[in-house]
Amino acid sequence: MTSNFTVKRRDILKMMGVGAVASTASGLLVLGDISSAQAAPMPKRGGKLRAASANSSVSDTLDPAKGSNSGDYIRQFMFYSGLTELSAKMRAEPALAESFDSPDGITWTFRLRKGVTFHDGKALTAQDVVFSLARHKLPETGSQAKVLADQFAQINAVDAHTVQIVLVAPNVDLPSILGTSPFLIVQDGTKDFSKGIGTGPFKCKSFTPARSTVGVRNPNFWKPGKPYLDEVELLGLTDASARLNGLLAGDLQLVASVQPSDAVRLKQSKKHAILETKSGMYTDLIVRVDQAPGNNADFVDAMRYLQPREQIVKTALHGYGTVANDHPVPPWHPYYAANLPQRPYDLERAKFHVKKGKLQGLGGDLVCSEPIDGSVEGAQLLQQAGNQVGLKLNVRRVPYDGYWSQHWMKHPMSYGSINPRPTLDMLFSQFYYSSARWNESGWKNAQFDQLLVASRGETDDAKRKKMYGDMQVLIAEHCGTIVPAFISFLDGYDRRVKGLESNPMGMLMGYRFAEFVWLEA
Repeated sequence: MTSNFTVKRRDILKMMGVGAVASTASGLLVLGDISSAQAAPMPKRGGKLRAASANSSVSDTLDPAKGSNSGDYIRQFMFYSGLTELSAKMRAEPALAESFDSPDGITWTFRLRKGVTFHDGKALTAQDVVFSLARHKLPETGSQAKVLADQFAQINAVDAHTVQIVLVAPNVDLPSILGTSPFLIVQDGTKDFSKGIGTGPFKCKSFTPARSTVGVRNPNFWKPGKPYLDEVELLGLTDASARLNGLLAGDLQLVASVQPSDAVRLKQSKKHAILETKSGMYTDLIVRVDQAPGNNADFVDAMRYLQPREQIVKTALHGYGTVANDHPVPPWHPYYAANLPQRPYDLERAKFHVKKGKLQGLGGDLVCSEPIDGSVEGAQLLQQAGNQVGLKLNVRRVPYDGYWSQHWMKHPMSYGSINPRPTLDMLFSQFYYSSARWNESGWKNAQFDQLLVASRGETDDAKRKKMYGDMQVLIAEHCGTIVPAFISFLDGYDRRVKGLESNPMGMLMGYRFAEFVWLEA
C-alpha cells in the first residue's frame, strides 16, 4: 500500500517557498522515484516487446485531450511527454518543464527544458505548451479534461522557453494535474493526431484503432539513454482469456488487467509472474439519481446497505482488493475520512428503507459486463440480497465492446470502472462536480461544489483535510455512486521483462512501462 497517494501539499508549498523545484538545466535533474527502474543492474538495450491492454475500440485515439481509457493513456505516454510527470509516490516531478513555481497558487511559471525536439525535428517552444493547454477549453476539441482546464484564466508564452499560467483561483495541485495524460504536450497547430508527433520516448510507426499501435525508439528522446527497447507493440485485447493465453503462449510479454481468478494460475508458471499494485481503482454501482428508481433516496440507501463488501473482496476479487465505504478515497490516503463509520452489510436497514420508500417489488436491471472487475459477481450478490428485502433486481450482462459508449451512465443502474487520479481535486472535479462530464449518477450538490472550489486554495493542510472529509461524507450519504471495494492492478509478465515496478497511478507502471522496461536475453 502507498501512504502517498497524492502529492503532499507541504511539498508543493515548499517548492513555492523556494521559488523552484530542485532541478537545473545542466542535466543534474533527479527524477526521483520514477527513475528507480534505472537503478536496476545493467539495463539491456534492444528488442521488441508486445503488450496488451484491456481496452480496444474504434474510438482509440492518439489525441491526449480525447483519451478515455487505459489503452489510450498507454499509447499516449509512448509518444508524448508532459510538463511534469508523476513519480511512483505520486509526486509531481519536472519533465519538459525543468522547473516550476508560484508565489500564491494562482500564477504559475513553467520554465521549459532547452534542446527538446518533436519527432519531426521541430524544437519545443512555449507556444507549443500554450496551444496544448488552451485547446482543452475549446468546445470543438471535445476534451475529456475541460472541467479541469476551465481553471485556466490565462496561458501566456513569456518567452520561447517560459510559460505563465494564471488560474481563476488558487490550486496548489496544478503541477500534478499537468502530469496526467490529457495535458501531454503536442505541437502547436496540430489537427491530425494520427501520427502521434510528440517528444516522447517512442515515435509512432503505425496506429490502427481497435487493433494495434507500434512505436520505435526515439533516438532524440530528451532523457539520455532511454528508452531501452527498440520497438513496442501495444494490442487492444478486451478478452481477459485472450490476454492470458497470449502471455502463456509467448506471443505477448506483458499484459494488463489479469483476472484475479487467473492470478493463481499465472503465479504457478516458472516463466511468468504477477505484479500487484494496490491502488484507488474501483468498480462502482451507478444509480442514476435523476431518474427512477434512484430519484427515491430510500432506494439508494437500501442499495448501499445491500453491498456485501467483504464478500466481494474475498470471492470476486480473490483477495486482490480493499473494502471501501461508498466514496472514492482509499483508506491509506492521507485525506481519508477516518471518522466516517464504515457502512455495514445490513439487511434490516435495507428493509427499513424499502418499506419507508414504498419500494416493495420495485428494482430494475443491473447492467454489467464481464471484463469490468467484480461487476458481474457484485450484481449477482446484490440480486440475491435484494430478493431478501423485497427488491426485484435483474442481472443484465452486456458485451464489453461498446460498453462505455452505449451503457456506462446510460441506464438507471449500471457499473463503472474508475482509474485512480493523482489528486482528490482531480478525482472529485471529473466525477462528482455538478457540471462534470463524467458525473456518473447525475448528482448535483451545491455544498459539495463550494467545498471543492474552496479546497483548491486552502493553504492550511488540516483545514483542507477537513474539507475533503466533508466531501467524502456528502458522497457516501447522498451521491448515487456506490463504491464497495478498491481493486489492485494485476499485470502479468514474462520474467524476461525487467525494470517493471508498481505505480499506484495506473496499471503497467502508471501506463508508462514502455519508457522504463527492457528485455533480458
